[in-house]
Formats: sequence, C-alpha cells, structure tokens
Amino acid sequence: MTRKGQALSVLIVSTLAFTVCFMVWMMFGVIGIPLKKTLGLNATEFGLLTATPVLTGALSRVPLGIWTDRYGGRIVMTVLLATTVPAIWMMSYATQYWQFLVIGLFLGLAGGSFSVGTPYVARWFPKGQQGFAMGIYGAGNSGAAVNKFLAPAILVAFGWTMVPQVYAVIMLVTVVLFWFFSYSDPAHLVPPTTKFSDQLKLLKDPKVLKYCQYYSIVFGGYVALSLWMVQYYVGEYGLDIRAAALLAACFSLPGGVLRAVGGWLSDKYSAHAVTWWVMWASWICLFLLSYPQTDFTIQTANEPTTFHIGLNVYTFTILMFVHQPRPPGAGV
Repeated sequence: MTRKGQALSVLIVSTLAFTVCFMVWMMFGVIGIPLKKTLGLNATEFGLLTATPVLTGALSRVPLGIWTDRYGGRIVMTVLLATTVPAIWMMSYATQYWQFLVIGLFLGLAGGSFSVGTPYVARWFPKGQQGFAMGIYGAGNSGAAVNKFLAPAILVAFGWTMVPQVYAVIMLVTVVLFWFFSYSDPAHLVPPTTKFSDQLKLLKDPKVLKYCQYYSIVFGGYVALSLWMVQYYVGEYGLDIRAAALLAACFSLPGGVLRAVGGWLSDKYSAHAVTWWVMWASWICLFLLSYPQTDFTIQTANEPTTFHIGLNVYTFTILMFVHQPRPPGAGV
C-alpha cells in the first residue's frame, strides 16, 4: 500500500477507535440513571460515579502521550483498547457502589485515547493538512451521541446490564480492526536517547500551560455537559430516558462532527483565531443556559403582576445545539 493509502487507513481506523472509546467513556451518562435508582445514590454519589472515568481519562493522557512518542500509536492504542474490554464486560456483574467506582477508573482509560490518536494521526499528514486530519479524528467525539442513541434502546429492551456487554463486544471487534488496518512508521518515534525528563520539560513552557487551561475549559465543558444533560432533561423537564437521550444527542453529535470543520478553519485562519471566537460564543450560550427558572412580582398601580423567566425544553435544546465548546481540531 502507498504512503497515502496507509495514512488514509490510519485516519479511518483511528477515528473509528476513538468513536468507540468515547461511546464507552460516556456510558455512565445513560446507564447511570437506572444505577442511581438501583443503588439508591444521592446527588453527590451520582456525580462521583459519572466523574470517575473522566478523572482517569484526564490523568492518563500525559503518560499515554509520552508512550505514543516512544513506542508508536499503533501499539499503544491497541493495548489501551484491549485493556478496557474486561472492565466493560465486568460492569454488568457489579452490584455495589465501590465496584462501579473501581471499574469506572479502568473505563477512563478510553478517554485517554485522544492523546494517543491525535499525534499518531497527525504525523501521517503534511503540516498544512494536520488540522483537518486531527479534526476528522476528533469527530470521534460523536461517540457521545452514539451512546445516547444506542444505550437507551438497549436499556429499555434488555435492561442496563446488557449495555456494557454489547459495548465490550463492540470494543473487542474494534481492537481487531484497528490492529489489522493501522500501520507503524519508525520515523514518527522520538530518538531512543530521548529521556523521560526531557519530554516532561514541555510542562515548563508557559504556552503549553495556557493551552492546557483552554482545553480544560472547552473540552472539559463538552464532557461534563455530555454526561449531565440526560439526567438534567429527566429531572428538570420530566422526560423519559429515550427522549432525554435523543435531545442530549443534539448537542453531542454536532459537537463531535464539527471538529473536522474546526480543523479546516484552523488550517486556513489560524487555530488561535478560531479558538478565540468559539470561546466567546460558548460563553454567551453558557450564560443563557445557566440562567435559573425565575419568577418575580411587580407591584403595579392596580394589582401585583407576576412574570416568569426561564428556558423551555425547546429553547434549551436549541442553545445547546448552537453551543459547541471546542474548536474542532484546532491545534492551538
């Protein structure tokens, strides 16, 4: 296969793997709702349950990125995908709260796949196309929407325990496909003489720390909202889990797919400019979304008049659709 064909194959199979990883990573956003009732969790316990995979996914990204530089994305991604399969399957047999927390830590590794696939994919493309390539790979965030379509259907038909079993099978198939359709290039690896401490020196760069802050806000916001929205629709608007998941997907799906557009814009207009305008748009939408349901009374000349300010479910969903908190593929 030609170099261009290998690059295209790597991009396709890596995007597939990241989509499945994100689907698994966001699993608690749907099955957490019946688990909350089954285990009798309060709001704090439920929040901790949904946050556990996110924590591991965040903390694992630095070492996973370093290992990708040293050993290559093909090997690291394959091992990462395979590691999550037993944890996903075991979730269907868990019965106690602490067991779900422990399993959630292993599920979080799926979230670390972003730091593996991004450099792995980018190095197969010339600099002028890297933003677009990373944007396509980043579109794997749409796995959050896939989870909201697939998990509720499985949950309603067979119960929540079937969801992790189906996801484990999907992940296992993904491992096989990724291994057979991905490639390695020794030229993409750092020199063997490179020390671990040398790689960590990047953390001293003020620009790196600044970009980490941007990323924690925009991508952290995307992940938090993806996990929270189904529960919010159920609790605030009284929707059933299928309708709530469908509306939540109106945010998750474009939030993933539009990354390719963001990558193209970053290549054309600079990642800094795209990031700047996306953050401002996100801030405005988040302010409107966070405004509480409010009733206030004004004493008029004749009688008190009461006014209500708040977002109905349709306006809320439209704002969530417009608000996409990350400039997709914008490699600032």
